[in-house]
Amino acid sequence: MSRTPLTREEISAAMSGLSGWELSADHGSIRKNFKFRDFNAAFAFMTRIAMAAEKLDHHPEWSNTYNKVEITLTTHSAKGLTALDMHMAQLINDYAG
Repeated sequence: MSRTPLTREEISAAMSGLSGWELSADHGSIRKNFKFRDFNAAFAFMTRIAMAAEKLDHHPEWSNTYNKVEITLTTHSAKGLTALDMHMAQLINDYAG
C-alpha cells in the first residue's frame, strides 16, 4: 500500500467514506474517539488493532483511559496522510463495529 502523501482532494474523497474521523487543521492526520462498555472491551479493541498494525507495519498513536480510546493516524515518513492511513482507519472502524 502506498506511503506517498495524499493530495487534499484525495484526502477529502477518502474522508467521505470514514465515519467519525476528524481531519486535523493542517491535513496531516486524522483522529477519532471510541467508547466501549468497559476497560476489557476497550483493550480487546486495541489488541485487534495492534495485530493489524504489525501486519501492515503501520502503527497508530493512541491513548486509553478506562473504556475510552483515542486514535490518531498519520504516516510520519510521508509527513502526512497516505492511503495506508485511510485503509487503517477503515479497519479500525470495522473492528469498532
